[in-house]
Amino acid sequence: MKPRSKLQANYFSYALYSVFFTALLFVIFGYNGWGPAAQNEQAIGEISRWCERVSSGFFREPVNTLGNLGFVVAGLFMFYKITQDATNNRDPLFGSFKIALLYASASTFLGPGSMAMHGTHTAFGAWLDNVSMISYILIFWLYNLKILKNLSNRTFFISYSILLSYYAYSYWFLDSGLGIGVDLFELSIGLWISTEILIKLPNLLGRVVALVTVLIVMQLFGIDVINLILNIQDSWKSFLNLIPIFIPNINSNVQRTYSPWAFIGYISFYSAFLDS
Repeated sequence: MKPRSKLQANYFSYALYSVFFTALLFVIFGYNGWGPAAQNEQAIGEISRWCERVSSGFFREPVNTLGNLGFVVAGLFMFYKITQDATNNRDPLFGSFKIALLYASASTFLGPGSMAMHGTHTAFGAWLDNVSMISYILIFWLYNLKILKNLSNRTFFISYSILLSYYAYSYWFLDSGLGIGVDLFELSIGLWISTEILIKLPNLLGRVVALVTVLIVMQLFGIDVINLILNIQDSWKSFLNLIPIFIPNINSNVQRTYSPWAFIGYISFYSAFLDS
């Protein structure tokens, strides 16, 4: 078997360098107090939107900021595993080193992205936080579509780059809804769920199950599904979640098993949105 390149065998080192460089940037730009806060952020001494009192120290929300180091640790561990896979000629996550590398990068990026928002309370911090979340969640449903339609890696990366670039541009220059009032993160959750079901059941039954599941999830997150159906002309954006169900000629030769950790993750994610 052909050995992996030296570049692939040093992914973990490059990731460590990137994390160190990012930390250095935090120190440099935070030294003088980050600059003016975004208009929607609370003043120093008040309770923030994320349940922590705003501090005048180095980080505006110290606990919420430092808690995001967990993403960095998880991302670095992925880079470490990718490096081991490269050294031992094993197939990585997603069956592609490029996509696995993208996933590890997006996972790590979640850390400094969220830290920038909670730590600085600036408009740039909010932008970076949202871009990091989109960079992560796009991978799941785009990769599922890649499988269902047998798309090439090139098509996957082009689609990913266009969507992420436009989101980053529109969030900064237009609004957080792509300029048309669509929350791409919320939409991506629905697209992920529907495509995940179609991966397991790429048939009519899967389409029906995906339809019902997405509608149930929407209801659980506080969206009145009955009202949406009765006023479909005014709620078309919500039904974008169902687009994968109507894609013709889908096929999947992937066998996925879901350990208890996957379901624990789903429950944890939903629990975070429940009112205390």
